[in-house]
This record gives sequence, C-alpha cells and structure tokens, in this order.
Amino acid sequence: RSKTCWRYGGTHWTRTDVQVDIYERLPVPFGLVRFGVAPDHPEVKNVINTFTQTAQHARCSFHGNVRVGKDVTVEELQEAYHAVVLSYGAEGNRTMGVPGEDLAGVYSAKDFVGWYNGLPRNSELRPDLSCETAVILGQGNVALDVARILLSPVDILKKTDITQHALDALAESSVRRVLIVGRRGPLQVACTIKELREMVNLPGTRPEMEASEFEGIAETLKSLARPRKRLTELLLKAAIETPGEEELERRNRAERAWGFRFLRKPLEVLPSTDLIRAAGIRLAVNRLEGDGEGVRAVATGEVEDVECGLVISSIGYKSLLIDPAVPFDARKAIIPNTMGRVQQTAGLYCSGWVKRGPTGVIATTMNDSFDTARTLLQDIGKGTLDVSTVKPGSQGVSTLLEKRGVKPVSFSDWEKIDSEETRRGEIKGKPREKMLDVGEMLQVARA
Repeated sequence: RSKTCWRYGGTHWTRTDVQVDIYERLPVPFGLVRFGVAPDHPEVKNVINTFTQTAQHARCSFHGNVRVGKDVTVEELQEAYHAVVLSYGAEGNRTMGVPGEDLAGVYSAKDFVGWYNGLPRNSELRPDLSCETAVILGQGNVALDVARILLSPVDILKKTDITQHALDALAESSVRRVLIVGRRGPLQVACTIKELREMVNLPGTRPEMEASEFEGIAETLKSLARPRKRLTELLLKAAIETPGEEELERRNRAERAWGFRFLRKPLEVLPSTDLIRAAGIRLAVNRLEGDGEGVRAVATGEVEDVECGLVISSIGYKSLLIDPAVPFDARKAIIPNTMGRVQQTAGLYCSGWVKRGPTGVIATTMNDSFDTARTLLQDIGKGTLDVSTVKPGSQGVSTLLEKRGVKPVSFSDWEKIDSEETRRGEIKGKPREKMLDVGEMLQVARA
C-alpha cells in the first residue's frame, strides 16, 4: 500500500511513505528459514534477526494464519493494495516418475526436512528408520542436510532446535549407511564445499566411495574454476587419498558410513515380498557425453540393484499455482515475469523461487527479492504503477477476513509463540521446542 509521493536517494530508491503488509499461511513467520534450514546450522538462521527488525518497523505489519487464494483471493488483495508481491516459494515436489515411488519408506526430501524441522503438515510423517541402508537421490545441499541428520550423533542434535519427535526417532534409528546418488559425475555434484566438509568431518562416520568413479578427475583440476576446484579436491581427498594416521584411526572407529554414487539414475523402487514397502532401488548406470556445461548423462543399458529400506528423493522442488487469477507457467513451475513484474498483470509482482525456480541459497533469494523491490519502486517513479488512488490496504482485507471467520495473527502474537517455544526449549537444553500444531499456536497467540 503506497501513497503518491516518492523520493530518489542517489544510488537506490528509498521510500518514506510505503506501508508493507505481509500475509502468511501459518501463524508463524520466517518460512524456509524456520522450516528448511537444517537444525545444526543455527548461524544461517541469524537472518531471522534482520527479518524481525523489518517486521517491527512502524510501516510493516504481519498477518499470519491467512491463506492467500482461499481466505482472500489475489484479486481481492489487488483491490486493496497498489501492489502485491507473491513470494510463496516452492512447496511442491518433483516426482521421480518411476514404479514403486508410492511404497512405504519412500519420502520426498521436502517432507522429510519438514518432519525434523517442525512443519505442521509433516508432523505425522513418522518415517521408518529400522533399515540399515538409506538411499538419497540427488546431490545438492538438501540431500547432504538429510544425510547429515540421519547420521549425526544424537548428542549433537539434541542441542539444536530439531523437533523432539524427530530426535526420539533418530535416537532409535538403525540407519548405518547412507548413499547419495546422482545421475552425473563428481565434477557435476551440486552441493557446496561447506556442506561437503561437514559430511567429511561428521563425528562417528567414514566416507565409503568407489575409486573407479573418480578416474581421470584429478587431471581436470587445473582447468576448473576455483570454487569447483576446491570442492573437487575435497571430494577426491575423502574418496581416494590415503588418510593420515589420526584420520585413519577416526574412520576405523566410525560405526556409520556415507558415500556418493555417481552416474546412476533411478528406474524403480523395489518392493518387499509383501509389496507394501521399499526393499531396494534399481538404478540405471549412466555415462557422460559432451563437455563443460553441456555434459549430459546417457544410459549405458546396465542396471544395478541396491538393497535399502529408506529412499529419500531430493531431486528438486516446484512452485504451485496459488490462485487461478495469477498467470502461471505449469511446465517451468514459475510465475511468468520480467524482472519480477508478472506478465500482463499490472500491480502484481513476484520474487524468490516462484519467480525464477528453486535454485540458490538464502542470500541468492534475498538479492532476488531486492531486485523485485527495486523494480516495483522504479515503476512507481516512472508512473507505470498507479499510486494516485486511495486504497484501503489491510483495513479492507481485515473486513473480508472477519466476515469469513478468519482471525489473523499479528507479529506481537507471534512473539508470544516465540517466547513459549523458547521457554520449552530451555527446559530441554535446546534453543527452542517448536510447536507442531496450528491450533496450539493460535491458542498461545491469543492467550
């Protein structure tokens, strides 16, 4: 919601007259930072402090427990505001598209992460961790997060904000070996060096990889860009270099193992004898064709069966259509836009994964959001976004929500939830114990 005057501040657009209202489906803010960032990465969650400062700004309001597209439509928001920015991420899963992926014991990484991070919709997941070997499909940072959580000593996890039900399940877990499978080779692995280093140094674990998959890789190091070179050097060190005496002793003591498997693509999840749950996975063996960025995986015709009772698919997320009135490219799973301007829809903008697809880390998404904000403010400055009319903003929306029996949660209401979660966490020696039930959140918020 904006008034008509604006001011140009030299190197960037600055505003002293903009009112920003944030609508969120859950009663709690922070989205992916709360529900996506691994519990053993508290330093990444420090961005919450910046978000909190923004939310407490005099011209910013938080309206939680409001489902855009259901409790209020996007068209109704456009009637109430001069501009609407859609930043709702990617909550859908990219499926494997293979037989057996609906068997018990097969999960998406998104749901598994939501389970241990306290996303209410995943609180009843109850994954069966009674098997010895788990296979994770995908080799990005999320895949490594899942592998690390599966193999981490409980004494480490119990000091984080991981949910208690996940901590209890992991304490009883029989998983001792995790294979992280990708369709291309070591030079195309999608994780970053920080996450790989955490796996290499994870207490109580040792790397187990196939030396044959790294043939010829060392010879390519000189031609690699520095970030990829450092990542590959660490991968080679973990996979094929003879460890020093101290590291060898550490590995010999390890009771759990992990490893990458390259040039493999899932063909089928193999069922147990009763056809109810996963008992293994059949993988196509690939070879690489092409060079550089154009390299692609091609099936050789060989197959390989791996015995496992847990399969976690981490092959990507996809955005979903939030409202029929919003343009949406179903094939790319994004809102079609130009620099954040939604195509053919004046006053509608988008940012983040729904704008460009589910790639990048938190900093990438923040910079992308800054770009959309600059686009919006430039449109005000050029007059292409009409702010000359008076709009009711949250007052108009609040009237609609009240008629529909929807009671939004304010940021001060969230702070009550925050205090209670922190109190419960202190009792257990944790930063917080997250509430898993939306009804309980609302009860605490309104106390």
